[in-house]
Amino acid sequence: MENMQELYDSRLKRVSDAVQLTEPDRIPIVPVFQAYPVYFAKKWTIQDIMYDYRKASDIYDAFYSYYKPDMGWDPILFYPANYMEKSGITWFKWPGNKIKESNIMYQFIEEEYMKEDEYEEAIHDITKFMMNKWIPRSFSNLSGLAKVDFRNSMWFGHMGAFAAFSDPEVIKTFETLAETGKMLLDWFIYLGEYQAHMKEKFGMPPLYAGFAYAPFDMIGDSMRGTREILVDMMDRPDELLALIDVVTKFAIKDTIAGCKGKAVPYVWFWLHKGVDVFMSDEHFKKFYWPSLRQYLTEVAEAGLTPVVYVEGAYNSRLEYLTEVPAKKVIYNFEYTDMAAAKKVLGGHSCIMGNVPIVPLSYGKKQEVVDYCKWLIDTCAQGGGFIMDTSTMVDNAKEENIDAMFETTFSYGVR
Repeated sequence: MENMQELYDSRLKRVSDAVQLTEPDRIPIVPVFQAYPVYFAKKWTIQDIMYDYRKASDIYDAFYSYYKPDMGWDPILFYPANYMEKSGITWFKWPGNKIKESNIMYQFIEEEYMKEDEYEEAIHDITKFMMNKWIPRSFSNLSGLAKVDFRNSMWFGHMGAFAAFSDPEVIKTFETLAETGKMLLDWFIYLGEYQAHMKEKFGMPPLYAGFAYAPFDMIGDSMRGTREILVDMMDRPDELLALIDVVTKFAIKDTIAGCKGKAVPYVWFWLHKGVDVFMSDEHFKKFYWPSLRQYLTEVAEAGLTPVVYVEGAYNSRLEYLTEVPAKKVIYNFEYTDMAAAKKVLGGHSCIMGNVPIVPLSYGKKQEVVDYCKWLIDTCAQGGGFIMDTSTMVDNAKEENIDAMFETTFSYGVR
């Protein structure tokens, strides 16, 4: 019988060796799955586990009993539907709420949650803007926050501030906040319990200490919207840069504090809008990269390891990625040329990826075997490579996922 602590430690070391550009005993495999464990287990639907998240334990137990990656997710990717319904979240739909099918992934609904003439407000006082504008627009059952303002509470100004709490809409909002807060706390406790279970039963370290986003994406994804932020680069460049600076400062502080004391040092940065085909190099260099570079650098210098999930292709951006501390960052590529990535980043940063989703879903097993061998031959020499899929996996052929694991376990041995 395997000693789970020893297995846990050996897996952590294998990934750490890759980060440090040392050749490990075997190429680590850390695949990023989304719905695939649900489809693999065939016990519950996505709707089932979002409305009763403890059912996710059965799903992940089945998955980890069969596949044995070096690190793995807890069920954090499946958000609790009771919390989302109670809060009235407006920018999400999921099975059981605006999606009729019970077993497909949830979807993000992009809207303009910050208007173009509100930059000055957000720059001046981001906390007040989020409380009075962004949250009421984003959560229909928290509209009462628009009526709460503590800024002028000095001396007897508190009387006016506190009087707002007699408003029925404000009272209802704070009751909802208390209920949703308890729902979230219970969910977080469950995730912690499952992480402990992963270690005890499977010798499996968790994949993350926290999550982060490029500051440009934080504004573009959830505040302005994609089309609007592209226009803002032309029409409101100074205001956009000022707000990026505000977001960067608190994001760095909050990320480092939130990851303190976690079991692993890995902070996943999900990049969206900086890809080759989305913005020019000039705009990338001005609006996207400086704040992201600062974020990555300060998080790395705090003793954490950014895992930069580079969606799309960064073939023209690779040289920029060397402008962070060496041996401190993992770059996880989707469509980037892995041979080019190894050439530029080899000796500087660990690279991760990128078994394509199309052959995993529709191709033959030998295609997957051949591609995994090519990745190992191309990227593993000298250390600094972790096997992963190109993107988060929902639908895939089981035999092809098997092939990715089997090839890594056999061909990836030093």
